[in-house]
Amino acid sequence: MSQDSQHGKWTISDSEDEDNIIPPTPQKDSNKPSIKPDLERKPDTITTSRTTLSPKRNEDNHSVKEPSAPSMGSEARKVAHVNQTIPVKYESNPSPSVKRKRETEEAGWNLSSSDDETPPPAPKKEPKKSDVNPKKKKTEDKRPPSPHGTSYYKEEPADFFETNLLSMNDMYRFYLNKVTGIPKKFNTGALHIKDILSPMFGTLKESVQFNYCFDIPWMVEQYPPEFRDKPVVLVHGEKRESKARLIEQAKPYPHIRFCQAKLDIAFGTHHTKMMLLWYEEGFRVIILTSNLIRADWYQKTQGMWMSPLYPRLPEGSPETAGESPTNFKSDLLEYLEAYRAPELAECIDRIKQHDLSETRVYLIGSTPGRYQGPAMEKWGHLRLRKLLSEHTKPVQNEERWHVLGQFSSIGSMGLDKTKWLAAEFQRTLTTLGKAGKSLVYPSVENVRTSLEGYPAGGSLPYSIQTAQKQLWLHSYFHGWHADVTGRSNAMPHIKTYMRVSPDFTQLAWFLVTSANLSKAAWGALEKNSTQIMVRSYELGVLYLPSAFNMSTFPVEKNVFPASSSSKGFPVPFDLPPQHYSSKEQPWIWNIPYTQAPDTHGNVWVPS
Repeated sequence: MSQDSQHGKWTISDSEDEDNIIPPTPQKDSNKPSIKPDLERKPDTITTSRTTLSPKRNEDNHSVKEPSAPSMGSEARKVAHVNQTIPVKYESNPSPSVKRKRETEEAGWNLSSSDDETPPPAPKKEPKKSDVNPKKKKTEDKRPPSPHGTSYYKEEPADFFETNLLSMNDMYRFYLNKVTGIPKKFNTGALHIKDILSPMFGTLKESVQFNYCFDIPWMVEQYPPEFRDKPVVLVHGEKRESKARLIEQAKPYPHIRFCQAKLDIAFGTHHTKMMLLWYEEGFRVIILTSNLIRADWYQKTQGMWMSPLYPRLPEGSPETAGESPTNFKSDLLEYLEAYRAPELAECIDRIKQHDLSETRVYLIGSTPGRYQGPAMEKWGHLRLRKLLSEHTKPVQNEERWHVLGQFSSIGSMGLDKTKWLAAEFQRTLTTLGKAGKSLVYPSVENVRTSLEGYPAGGSLPYSIQTAQKQLWLHSYFHGWHADVTGRSNAMPHIKTYMRVSPDFTQLAWFLVTSANLSKAAWGALEKNSTQIMVRSYELGVLYLPSAFNMSTFPVEKNVFPASSSSKGFPVPFDLPPQHYSSKEQPWIWNIPYTQAPDTHGNVWVPS
């Protein structure tokens, strides 16, 4: 099966393609280019539209190491990082050899039709004659830790950050991150990581950082000087070499300790993003969508829920004290206990000693495992289904209310919509009603014209291997448009799901989470629906109107500048969403885009 498309002609092998997997290298012949991830390659020069970056030399002409690249959290992210750090300059009149290569690349898709759950072994290559010669020792010079070179990131002026809480809307406690390069009013009331960790929110004593990707030196710099040596525990899912690299990063920082999350099911990741912040004054929880790397806090759209400041309970209070009407305290403790990690025991005990009764959101987590019986409703999409069925009431014309999903990565949905998306997952999202077909995911044009340009696509890892097996899904896609928050050109790394009224003015519920559109994140039913299997750790919070003594949430029309008196919910993108035009395609991160330059004058040529 083949299809002509601007995306190029590809021979695709069958694979499980959850978010964290390297695509198998395509077979190469005279008509088909191949993508060969070369994770260890450290080029001598990196050509961009503005400058040529060469390895630094000291006065004695010895190479000098650049700052180390962040721990990328998965092999797929590392492949994307190679592409981000080596942008290719757009050429309006490419040489004949380049032109021929591009014509070959852009001839169309060659599609396979299987939906295997396990990747096959990579085909063995016959060694070339040149391979017999011993390889030269690779240089130790690091690539610049930026999509566009070392000078890309600019230090923000002092007035970029919040100085008080007057502009914060604490009704919903849902915030977007600050974005560099947009008008100031769209950042008023948004939060940077430096804001979150500042004394504005409490006198920090200790913190626990749960995340997927870490850049430890950068993370440490985000703490204010007075808190910079306070104890930090990093909860991660790294193994083997990547774990060793993470530990190496932390060597200069003796106040950092580690907790490794158990990942006992293949292709699972530790994708949860949460901060537990312990203050002199109490305790706070932040559940967010940003990795602990600079790029995630610079020109991407991210979201977070920030808890109230939780005070300590009086001495001698029973363990059941301090619970919220949403059972947030017991659910958070159950989530943390699921790690089975001695490093979190003290943290769990501390939470028990605090009053979380002011919490108005519900916790929705995923933890790896196979669950049966009552345990099936503890995690993943069945947890969401349970909460929606128990705490939402039917509204008039509910079958006409739209379900929207918005995310930054897409896993394997199966050969058709009945395999998972329009079966078990749709049943969860449309509890008490029927379905819509609205999935918000950036198009190629969204990425090309973004603040970051094509490198923004390195954080949108929808692969050709997945896309070619589920072309049916693309009829659901709507583009990323966020004029309401000034973030149309800040590509989304946020993940949100919601139920919205036919006129797009009211919400029946809203969820912000780390969970992308994948079975690994949300779980998939097995054994004739008597068991659910979840691969990854994920975490999010669900907003239900009943917890706010409301029947629905009004959609806020003027999100920024934020106002403490606003009663509307700050949906991060424009409603109603706009369907792709006939010329638009979903962004696919591991194929080239060479027909038009991005906002930095580069094209996208995966390594």
